[in-house]
Amino acid sequence: MTLRENNASKASVLWFRRGLRLHDNPALTTALSSGNHLYPIFIFDGETAGIYKDSSYNRVRFFLECLQDLDSQLRAKKGKLHFIQGDPVEVFDALRNIVPFELVAFEQDPEPMWETRDAKVKSFLDQHQIKWSEEISHTLWNPLEIIKTNGGIPPLTYEMFLHILSVVGDPPRPVEDPEWSSVKFGSLPANIGNGLTVFPTIPTPEQLGYFQGNSLGQQMRWFGGEQTALRKMKDRLKVEERAFLDGIYLPNQARPNLLGPSTSQSAALSFGCLSVRKFYWAVHDMFNKIYDGHTQLNQSITGQLIWREFFYTMSIKNPYYGEMERNPICLNLPWKENSEDLAKKWENGLTGYPFIDAVMRQLHQEGWVHHVARNAVACFLTRGDLWISWEVGLRLFLRLLLDADWSLCAGNWMWVSSSAFEQLLDCSSCVCPVNYGRRLDPQGEYIRRYIPELRNYPIEYLYEPWKAPLKVQEMAGCYIGKEYPERIVDHAVVSENNRKTMENIRLTFVDGTPHCCPSNIEEVRQFMWLPESCSDYLCTNRK
Repeated sequence: MTLRENNASKASVLWFRRGLRLHDNPALTTALSSGNHLYPIFIFDGETAGIYKDSSYNRVRFFLECLQDLDSQLRAKKGKLHFIQGDPVEVFDALRNIVPFELVAFEQDPEPMWETRDAKVKSFLDQHQIKWSEEISHTLWNPLEIIKTNGGIPPLTYEMFLHILSVVGDPPRPVEDPEWSSVKFGSLPANIGNGLTVFPTIPTPEQLGYFQGNSLGQQMRWFGGEQTALRKMKDRLKVEERAFLDGIYLPNQARPNLLGPSTSQSAALSFGCLSVRKFYWAVHDMFNKIYDGHTQLNQSITGQLIWREFFYTMSIKNPYYGEMERNPICLNLPWKENSEDLAKKWENGLTGYPFIDAVMRQLHQEGWVHHVARNAVACFLTRGDLWISWEVGLRLFLRLLLDADWSLCAGNWMWVSSSAFEQLLDCSSCVCPVNYGRRLDPQGEYIRRYIPELRNYPIEYLYEPWKAPLKVQEMAGCYIGKEYPERIVDHAVVSENNRKTMENIRLTFVDGTPHCCPSNIEEVRQFMWLPESCSDYLCTNRK
């Protein structure tokens, strides 16, 4: 490609979308390799990085903290992150009249909703003879390569996905950190034209039109940014190391802790302030060091990251992945209609089932809940109790969760609701909202934290407060049906009805119906974060 000739210093633009970090950033490496002046920019168009008009304050604040951390690091190196509000094509059109940039480097955004944005930008850059470089680093592998290796279609089961990974080989190692001493940064004027807004510093959520609601009861505050993510990764690796020494893996799954500070890296991975490749290889290298290479490399020790890759691969060429009817891998189930009232009570933590309500209230207050808790409330909304479409839950999670990856959220909701990634409605059990909570929170501390009206209930009634005698309710200062709601459904009844409904629906499907499903029972157990024996907190629906 012939580049424009210009006597002024040439420039490279590093276009951040996600991938909000300096470590393991191939796009940064590419931008710096040209020797040009570097212009790091973030373009806020109301969609990039999954920040939409209805995104929660918690999510937007976390995202802006990631940008603030990035800007602080760049300023320490005599640069800055240029935050520009507007349409990406209009931004690049304005920039090229100010800066003679010859390269734009960016990280691949693998989800299909970003294809239109990126295609317009690439077309514009090609039209103006400006080079661009799209680097793979938001995922461990290139999803397109996995699909190509599988004959042009995504692997329909996780087991097949693992087989394709064995053919493709290990993911790349992280790239080296750049040498910053020779980096030359460019500067931009306060006004670049085209009616675009250039912020002198990273804006606050309020400056972008996001305002905090009622945060009463918030117990945990999450902070965004690369430096925080790297510190948390060190803490997480200590947990992994202790688990490996004890002969277990996936400690977050084996020993879920609903109350303590979370070691999850999901929000940092979602915004890319932590490299998934750095995390993956840190865990595997530690495993190999502990076992001195005598144990074969096992993808199970980073199973949650592999599931992340699987869902990205399944969604990359499927723009309808986040909905039911037009989604080719999703069963079109007859979910209950006119269920807005029930859905609203579920959303606001008013189901009358304390464990379910505690999870939903934590979600609103803090923007994050443990993944075992997500499975519980997802099952309750869909096939377990309310028989409401998983699309309702997906929309809420995408709005509230700090780590709301569209591909991952939709994949999880389809699986738990038996709409996809599940053996053709072959569900003889569902999560019991009473026993499941008891197993995860045997002392009731989690419920008392997020449902203060029940804090004085004795433990024997805390998970089933409707069974408490009036005298107990009086002594606890909380009457069922007044200070805390009655059950909106009887789980024993509705779960049995839903099981029969699923059996009847299954009979209407002919053999060979295209559908994603688990490979085996062990896969289901691991996905649902269940221990070896799960009868104590699963409702088998058998009388």
